[in-house]
This record gives sequence, C-alpha cells and structure tokens, in this order.
Amino acid sequence: MNQEAYNQLFTRIETLVLHHSPSGVEGEIDQYLLSRLQDLGIEAWQDHSGNIIAKIPGKQAGAIAVTAHKDEIGGIVKAVGSEGRLEVRQLGGAFPWVYGEGVVDLLGDKQTISGILSFGSRHVSHESPQKAQQENQPVQWKDVWIETKCTAEELAAAGIRPGTRMVVGKHRKRPIRLKDHIASYTLDNKASVAILLALAEQVKTPTVDTYLVASAKEEVGAIGALYFTLNQPLDALIALEICPLSSEYPIQDGEAPVLLSQDGYGIYDEGLNGELRQ
Repeated sequence: MNQEAYNQLFTRIETLVLHHSPSGVEGEIDQYLLSRLQDLGIEAWQDHSGNIIAKIPGKQAGAIAVTAHKDEIGGIVKAVGSEGRLEVRQLGGAFPWVYGEGVVDLLGDKQTISGILSFGSRHVSHESPQKAQQENQPVQWKDVWIETKCTAEELAAAGIRPGTRMVVGKHRKRPIRLKDHIASYTLDNKASVAILLALAEQVKTPTVDTYLVASAKEEVGAIGALYFTLNQPLDALIALEICPLSSEYPIQDGEAPVLLSQDGYGIYDEGLNGELRQ
C-alpha cells in the first residue's frame, strides 16, 4: 500500500472512530454510513435489527455478503446517584483498567454529557478500599463511577438514566498515527468498516449480488448479523474483523488477510476458506 493509500485509510478510520456507536445506540454512525453510501449512489437501507445494508447487483444468480460490525464496546448506566455520580457496568468486553481514569461521553436521550471515569484517590493507606486495587487485583466496574458534577435534575433533563450508554470521550478518542500504524480506541471494528466502505467505492459489477453489511449489536451477541442471515438467502458470507497479533496465535504481521478456522462462536467453513486461499 502506498503512502497516499495509507493517508486515505487513516482519515477514513479516524472519521469512523469519532462517530460513537455503543451497542444498541448506534444512530451516530448509522447516519454517517447511510449518507456516505447515498453519496456513492448505492442502494442502501437499515433493517429492523439496526444493520446498515448496501446492495451491489451482480451479473449472475446468487448472493454473497461481506460484514463488519459497526458497534463498539463501552458501558451502560446502572444507577444515577447523588452529586452527579453514576454507577456503570460493562457493555461487551469492556474493562475499566483498559480505559483508565479519564473522559467518557454519556449518550443521553437529549444531550451528550462528558464525565470522568473515576477510581478513587490514589493517596491511600492500608485501610482504604483502593489499596487492594493498587497492589492485588484489577479495578472492576463495581468499584468505579462516573463523576459528572451535574445535579440529578440536570442529568434527567439531558436524558441520562439507567440504560444510557457510556463510551470513551471524543476528547481522547481521536486516533494517532505511528508511521504506518494507527493507535486508537474502537479499531474493533471501525477499521473493518473502513474496508467495507472501500469495497462500496471499488466494487461496481460483481459476479453475483453482493451485500455489504455494517452489522449492529455484534459486541453483545452478534445480534445484527444473525438477523440478517436468517432473513437473506446467501451462498457465502465473509466477516471482516481485526485479529490478535500475540505469541499464542500463529499469525504473521503483514498486509495479507488472516483466515480463521475457529473462534469463540464456533468453526468456520473450510470450503470457503479454501476458495479464499486460492
């Protein structure tokens, strides 16, 4: 990939990252994707499960789909307490020690409010509850809160309530460039959605009908993809996803895509994997 292509990809991923999309509250990214697909002149719509679907007609009978989930992990408000403090629990595979203390955004029904994910004072003694978190165990969601400095009335007016989604704040969410690498929150799976948009730009006359699906609520059970596949007959489906580069996995770093044989949901189709390897 040349430098210009890297620059374009970085800009596209940055734009996607800065559109919040916690599982189940994905309207911000939905509006962007529908607008972008409309600009490309591609037939696109949103189904009852929240998926954004683009269809590129093929020359022959048959249909395939390429998916990439558009939702991101985060938190969900459990309770609105006194003095503007909110209890939160995880949404998807989110952990407070990954985020650290810092700015988060609360996506209220009427207004987005920023707060601080807080762990408590670090100036503690052996009698303080935070002492165990310093030395013996990771911080858990039950031990943290969001500090907003809003009154209960102000939070209610913004539509902040139990069920409100929390995500890393845009204040610190913007990606940074490390040569040809990107450091960012929510690359899972905004990086793959960027590839999906690139396909929408480049694929003009596929052999068979091709559906590009930005799927909803993947982080909480792949709900959108399940709904789509139950309602749309397909000959094959390819899911775009980031993969781990860790010593325990036999994956080599590089531009070549990785084909998985199994994950936590189940096994993949060996026949389709074989076709993709050719």
